[in-house]
Amino acid sequence: MKAKDTFKSTTIRSVLAEVYSADKLQAEPLPAGGVVSVLRKAVTRRVDAAAEFDKAARADLAEKERREADVLQAFVPPLLGADAVDAVLRDVITELAPPPGDKRALGQVFKAFYARVDRSAVDGDLVKSRAAALLAA
Repeated sequence: MKAKDTFKSTTIRSVLAEVYSADKLQAEPLPAGGVVSVLRKAVTRRVDAAAEFDKAARADLAEKERREADVLQAFVPPLLGADAVDAVLRDVITELAPPPGDKRALGQVFKAFYARVDRSAVDGDLVKSRAAALLAA
């Protein structure tokens, strides 16, 4: 903002407004993971909008959305990789030792996994697929 880059400052201000709004919706202050979650959603929303603008042959608007996504991506920490997720899931499954065929095992694994890892640091779909695969094995 001190650099007087109006594009970046406008983009950052719009996301700050989203963070403030999310903070006001909750009774307690928004944790750091919640801020990261808002940032990830903002990036995803802009990438999706760029794809829609490309379909509508609006390259100018698509480029603007991509640039905004790039600006915001600089503030988002990287997600845990599949290897790190697998390592934590193996530890959790080893500790819980769920019986084979237990329908509640997946939920118990998720609960223990997310007690160790912040939700905003992992891709939920990756965790679900890897947990199901490791439980089936």
